[in-house]
Amino acid sequence: MTRVAAIDCGTNSIRLLISDVQPGGKVKDVTRTMEIIRLGKGVDATGEISQEALGRARTALEYFVQQMKFEQVKKVRMVATSATRDAKNQQEFFDLTAELLGEIEPGACAEVITGEEEARLSFNGAVSDLAPERAPFCVIDLGGGSTEFIVGDEDGTIDSSHSAQMGCVRITERIMPSDPPSDTEIEIAKDFVAEKMKEVSQLVNVDKAQTFVGCAGTFTTLSALAQGLERYDADAIHGTELRFDALRVLLDQLMHTPADERALNPVIHPGRADVIGGGSVAVEGIMNLIEEHNDARSFIVSEKDILDGIIAGLVAGMDA
Repeated sequence: MTRVAAIDCGTNSIRLLISDVQPGGKVKDVTRTMEIIRLGKGVDATGEISQEALGRARTALEYFVQQMKFEQVKKVRMVATSATRDAKNQQEFFDLTAELLGEIEPGACAEVITGEEEARLSFNGAVSDLAPERAPFCVIDLGGGSTEFIVGDEDGTIDSSHSAQMGCVRITERIMPSDPPSDTEIEIAKDFVAEKMKEVSQLVNVDKAQTFVGCAGTFTTLSALAQGLERYDADAIHGTELRFDALRVLLDQLMHTPADERALNPVIHPGRADVIGGGSVAVEGIMNLIEEHNDARSFIVSEKDILDGIIAGLVAGMDA
């Protein structure tokens, strides 16, 4: 039995998945951990990762390294997505990760992956335990700085994909800075998302999908809120269905609620409370896109995502 780890560092959060690779290639989760570090805070405006954000990244990654040592991880892959792709001082971040991940596996370092690879990894993870008869799938991975749209089949064959440069942090910082956002800010944000959805409609075959799968923190938090959970429970969230009609009511409420009131709900992570309004605008725009091109009227929410796709890739590499 070999223990491997995947780390995903996005615009808003950094996440760790440690898994056991058992005989025959079967994978079993050991632990999942998330820290909100807001690596992309200000990157949209300055073009650089702030020193404060780099400090938060170091603290979180040091904690992850401690966990990996305790769990005797032998192999690790870390990917970095939207915020790092956009930052002029990304080398500082790479140096930090090489220093710390080298304690687990010599030579390991964060990789900046393209939007296309991010889409492929997210798709493979999100659909890994969905019923094949529900394919074709459209996986929507809504992050802090970008949102991936991927249409594909149950065997992992990708039909079409696109990485849209919009996410909960980017929308909040660029368009909805007031707390709560003004009606004008919300309308401008909706227009911004609508323009991004026009790009998606031209590049992704949304009409071919039978099942729409939402993954990452905005979607999973919406599921927890819709269910009225008293605490965040990944098992209760995974595989749930969010119907568009009911979801629109929740989204409108979140857009207009101050961040400190959102943060009072125990299922909303304190580091997500100020950006989930921007995420709500994105989800509403995504629903409008689907309604225009498809008969589907719900999302399936998946707790599995790019981390699971990374682990699958590590396992395939071990078998090769």
